Amino acid sequence: MTRSDSGSRTDSHTGTDSGTAAVTVPTRTLVHALVREDGTVDAGELYTVAGLLGMTDQQVRLCVKRLVAEGRFTHEGRGRKAVLRLVADPTGALAPDAAHVRLAYRQDHGLAPWDGVWHLFAFAVPESERAARDALRDTLLHLGAAPVQGGLYVSANPIEPLVEAQARHLGVHASVTCLTSTDLRVGEVADPVALAAALWPLAEIATRHDELAAFARSCLDRLAGPEPVTSAERLSLAVRLAAAFSYAMTPDPLLPAELLPRPWPGTRARHLMATSWAALAHHPVSDDGTPLPRLFALFEDIAG
Repeated sequence: MTRSDSGSRTDSHTGTDSGTAAVTVPTRTLVHALVREDGTVDAGELYTVAGLLGMTDQQVRLCVKRLVAEGRFTHEGRGRKAVLRLVADPTGALAPDAAHVRLAYRQDHGLAPWDGVWHLFAFAVPESERAARDALRDTLLHLGAAPVQGGLYVSANPIEPLVEAQARHLGVHASVTCLTSTDLRVGEVADPVALAAALWPLAEIATRHDELAAFARSCLDRLAGPEPVTSAERLSLAVRLAAAFSYAMTPDPLLPAELLPRPWPGTRARHLMATSWAALAHHPVSDDGTPLPRLFALFEDIAG
């Protein structure tokens, strides 16, 4: 999933299987998640997995109709025997942000320690270029920077190349100032850990990671149970696990471990995610099913 996709939970449904936690999955996210390596989606599989997630056939039909109208898919055949063929958005709404996820796992393994440097960005874009100003602000937030005061943002990670590239693209590069500091103070707060707690919503981020950990654990418990797992159920678990992962990761600024409370829930959640994902990818199913969607390869490559 791109980092901007999972913050909203509209046009979605909370899916549960017996013994697993509830995770909200948008209908169009499900369609994208079931795209196979050849770029197709089997409608029968789509309706079956949607049913396991608590979605109605009508809900799926309307979503497919919208995706076709938007030019993202073509539709061949009728009903459950139809085949959707991808036209655009080859990775889909659940594709992970590779660089973001890889940094997270590097931090979890102690491979990306903080150098004590804060990266600051200031800009003053006139009202006549409001769209560019808003886009630049959204880029900074998307990259994990936090607002310090009007027009001033800070990050603990070196995101300058990405910010400057976007500023050039928007035509406002001359209005952006980048600087670094090892002596940041906001009011009376100067301790780096206290600054991180004041500037970023760490409690909310931790809660999302706790939810991810709970669902990943429930997936592992389900796979370890005595009841056989069908290919459709495995897909439904994978889709919900990917959605839970993206929901947790999207707002996470990936602050270095030196700035976070210990233990940090994100580390445990990502470990459980990787373990659960590998278990899902290699777990035998009780029926033949269809080829695994490309989502499996995308996540296994990054989190494995």
